Amino acid sequence: MNEDLLYLIALTMVPNIGDVHSKTLITHFGSAKKIFEARRPALERIPGIGTVRADAIRTFSNFSRAEQELQFIEKYRISALTQQDISYPQKLLRCPDAPVLLYYRGNTDLNTERIISVIGTRNNTEYGKEITSAIIEDLKGENILVASGLAYGIDSFAHKAALKHGLPTVGILAHGLDKIYPAANKGLAKEMLFKGGLLTDFMSETKPDKPNFPMRNRIVAGICDAVIVVETDIRGGSMITAELGNAYHKDVFAVPGRTSDTKSLGCNYLIMNNKAALITSGKDVLDLMNWSQQAPVKAVQKKLFPDLPPLETSIVQILESREQVHIDELNALCAGTGSSNIAAAILNLELENIIRNLPGKMYRLA
Repeated sequence: MNEDLLYLIALTMVPNIGDVHSKTLITHFGSAKKIFEARRPALERIPGIGTVRADAIRTFSNFSRAEQELQFIEKYRISALTQQDISYPQKLLRCPDAPVLLYYRGNTDLNTERIISVIGTRNNTEYGKEITSAIIEDLKGENILVASGLAYGIDSFAHKAALKHGLPTVGILAHGLDKIYPAANKGLAKEMLFKGGLLTDFMSETKPDKPNFPMRNRIVAGICDAVIVVETDIRGGSMITAELGNAYHKDVFAVPGRTSDTKSLGCNYLIMNNKAALITSGKDVLDLMNWSQQAPVKAVQKKLFPDLPPLETSIVQILESREQVHIDELNALCAGTGSSNIAAAILNLELENIIRNLPGKMYRLA
């Protein structure tokens, strides 16, 4: 087991071999050790590898550093999670560039059924701090794991609010587990180890250099069901994470702000361009994610609205039979009535608060 892990650690150190290439190689050869044992022609034949990457594998010799990392893992009881491990975050595994190896310290299940990533600017306003705390307070008792990046600002407030309200929280780091950055969050990180955890794909002794943060953000976006952007300027790491969330087919939510507030420009942009659904509370998240514990009201709808036009009645009946339906499926199920007529019927039902529009052009009964 340790030998397999040793070679996998070494593979993550090979120049020009990223997670996508590593996954391709492991799938082909069966293990990291067999990759290093393979001859150059066999490596070159693998799609995307070629001469340069094959040479990098064949000439790699720093196995002593991989052994050092293995000793570090064992000494501090760090869980090294491979993509074949059942403890590896399965939501993240669905992303094409998921890390082939994760380092984890903590006591929470990274495969919790409900996971949100709460992100935002390091230079938050008081409004951002308050809304972050309020959103997470609304989620207490809902068996939700809160992930974020353990940075200054919104990230820190998200972690602190989660701890305060009894929700497990995981910090995703842009460096190794031998340090905490920023140093001011050491106490917070220590508390999280007992009520959540710390996760990274970087080896020990990796510094929190600038290029590492966008890499970290792909894990923040990929590990969750929904990304919540509280405050951000039009540029920055939170915008990158939101874009990744959309690329990974996650639900993305944003808190609106004043048009004159630069810390809300990014959120307003995401909402305006249909890249995020507008939320103002944790209850909105529960509702939009269908996580609310309220009793269903579907059986009441037909009684309350007995005189709907035939097309609207058909749409309601379709939605009564399932949790939610995509607009394309509604068009297919109501074929022959015309897409413009269906769009008009949907709009009327929305205005009457009979159905609700969800992110990703999905609809359900209100």
